[in-house]
Amino acid sequence: MRRLYSSALLGAVMLVASPVFAADANRGKTLYAACQACHTEKDDALGPSLKGVVGRKSAALDNFRYSAPMKRSNLTWDERSLREYLTDPQGKVKGNRMPFSGLANATDVADVIAYLQTLK
Repeated sequence: MRRLYSSALLGAVMLVASPVFAADANRGKTLYAACQACHTEKDDALGPSLKGVVGRKSAALDNFRYSAPMKRSNLTWDERSLREYLTDPQGKVKGNRMPFSGLANATDVADVIAYLQTLK
């Protein structure tokens, strides 16, 4: 029984700690296509540009009107915060204006983050 428990624990740790570098940025690009309905480079876009988002502070772009909760969040968009936000946007930043319920699949989240890392 102890061996079974140890194996299950090790498997869970490996799933939680699975690195984003193993993710598929090309698949992430395909998934990101849905995000482009709002997140574009256009001045009248509904969402802020995500170009260069990895490593950027939240609510940092001067040309976008962010919600008060996003301004107060004081996040840095690293892999962890992006994973939490993409999984549950309202849970991570309660009251943000993004009309997106999140990605349920951890692989999808990792792939989208891998793609976002390519947007420089």
